[in-house]
This record gives sequence, structure tokens and C-alpha cells, in this order.
Amino acid sequence: MPKPISVRVTTMDAELEFAIQPSTTGKQLFDQVVKTVGLREIWFFGLQYVDSSGHSTWFKLNKKVTQQDVKKENPLQFKFRAKFFPEDVSEELIQEITQRLFFLQVCKEAILNDEIYCPPETAVLLASYAVQAKYGDYNKEIHKPGYLANDRLLPQRVLEQHKLTKEQWEERIQGWHEEHRGMLREDSMMEYLKIAQDLEMYGVNYFEINNTKGTELWLGIDALGLNIYEHDDKLTAKIGFSWSEIRSISFNNKKCVIKPIDKKAPDFVFYAPRLRINKWILALCMGNHELYMRRRKPDTIEVQQLKQLERTQLENEKKKREIAEKGKGRIEREKEELMERLRQIEEQTMKAQKAYKIKILMIYILKNNSKKH
Repeated sequence: MPKPISVRVTTMDAELEFAIQPSTTGKQLFDQVVKTVGLREIWFFGLQYVDSSGHSTWFKLNKKVTQQDVKKENPLQFKFRAKFFPEDVSEELIQEITQRLFFLQVCKEAILNDEIYCPPETAVLLASYAVQAKYGDYNKEIHKPGYLANDRLLPQRVLEQHKLTKEQWEERIQGWHEEHRGMLREDSMMEYLKIAQDLEMYGVNYFEINNTKGTELWLGIDALGLNIYEHDDKLTAKIGFSWSEIRSISFNNKKCVIKPIDKKAPDFVFYAPRLRINKWILALCMGNHELYMRRRKPDTIEVQQLKQLERTQLENEKKKREIAEKGKGRIEREKEELMERLRQIEEQTMKAQKAYKIKILMIYILKNNSKKH
């Protein structure tokens, strides 16, 4: 029997260990991962690894694990990450596990590491949703000053841009946190993603390229199409092609050609630093284009069933939580009423004791006066 190969796959919130055979394909490993985490919306995700040159790249599902240029380690290391992003998170991310994995990837990696540019005011609002997702409703009895001291919630750039103390940042985030009272954990994560998806760099894969004149540019690939950016500005696209406007994308060695559907429009030609990068670009274009076209067709039976199942489960969970919250509220009210009755009894007891002491004192004074007479 061939010796098994140890593999470690890191998701955004877990580490998974597998023993695979030398004949195991990327698809078989990927299927093991999604089955383990209970994920059904698999089309957004992929396995990432560091190759022998130190570059991060996506795993090819149709090739054997041993045939890919994975850095030789024991165990072999992979990351399970979102490879493709939805156009509208509230419409497309159905499963709670899918929402959580996207939330953690966008929040913990992209926003905090400044891979997605986020203005300071938006960063504070996003941080407050992350806090609501972690801590639930703000409670001044539990969440004392300093309760966010050990949480990394804002990009370093934002902290350096505005010279506020940790306490001042916490006050700002806490102010928003208080506003989210009653919001469920999964709703907080979804609100976070709904704001994040409107940021210019959200869901964009950037590649350094050169045009035919040798000028350095950025190519951005996302759910809606391709964009070309100047090298010093990843926020404002200079040229854009939606997937519906592109007839074909082809490459020959380092040269890549984008042909628009409009035959009067000129082709856009660029050069990648290496042939391998052109292959990555083409794979991302094909995957994004496929999802773009799928969104514009009626949902498959599988997706319809998945949506119905998840909605039913979500409604049941919300009802259970509402009942629990009502029960909790009733207990709190009964507790408050009991405390009020105890306070009243205590007041009455104190008044009675005071009246009794006055009565005893009066009897004592009267007795002393009668003795004098």
C-alpha cells in the first residue's frame, strides 16, 4: 500500500487534518473539506497553497495533489478560501456557514489587513457589527470600559490616520454597538457584508500588468467584469469591461488579448510578468464569467431547494430565539417586580422599626417625667 500523505486545510475558523493517497485529486480533497464543514454553496470556494517559488496560488481540482507545485512540507498546507464573490450577498449567500466564512474572510483578512480600502467612519461602523456578532447586545453591566481592549477591530492605517486613544476608539465603536440591540449574530454578519460589498476594492483580484507601451497597470477581476487601473490607484478604474461586453479572452505566452463583443471597439492587449499569471487570470475570468451568466438564469432545482431549506431553518431558529428572548424578558420583569416588592417591604420594615424606636423613646421620656413629679 502506498504511504498516505498528511494534509492540513485551514478554514477561517478551523484547522482540518486529512490523510490522503498519492492518487487523490484536488476535487477529491476539496469534496472532503466541504463535506466536513457542511458547506453546500461550494461554487464560491477554492483551495489555496504556496508554491515552491513562494507564490500563493489556487489548487487545480482536476489534477492530483502530488502533481501540483505545493511547497514540500509535512503536512502539506492549504487554505480554504472564497475564490469568487457574489454580486449581492443578501441574495446569493444562503447557508449560515457560507455567510460566516465570507464574513470572517472579509473582516479578519481583507478589511483589517487593508487589502480592501475602507474609510475610517465606515471602518468604525463595520467594527460595531463585528462586535455585535461576537458579544451580542451591549450590556453596561457586562461590557465595562475596556471590554474591546483585546479585540483587533480597525485597520492599522485608520488607527494611525486619526490620533485617538484606544479608549476614544472604543467609545465610538461602543456607541454604534448600542444601536444594534436585538440584532441576531447572523444578521450582524450580513449587515457587515452588505456594507463591505459597496467598497471599491471588495471582491477584486488584482494583477500587475503592462500595456503595449510598457506602462505598469493593474488588472482587476471581479464578479461584474474586468477593470484596468493606473499603478498608483486601485480605486478608480480607467477602463472597464463587463462580462456581457467581452467576446473572448485569450493569451499566448505572456501576451493577453481581450476582444469586446462590439467589433468596432479596439482589442485591449496587455502583458503579464509570467505565463503562470496569465493562466491564473484566465481561470479567474472563466469562473467569474460562469457565475455571472448563472445569476442571470433561473435558479437550478438544487439552489431553489437549498434556499427553501435555509429559509425554513432560519425562520425556525428566529422563532426559537424570539420565544427565548420573550422568556428572558419575562424573567427580567418578574425579577424587577420582586426586587421592587422587596424594596417596599424593606422600606416598610425600616419605617416600622423607626416608629417602634420613637414609641419606645416616648415611653422612656414619659416614665422619666412621671418619676420627677
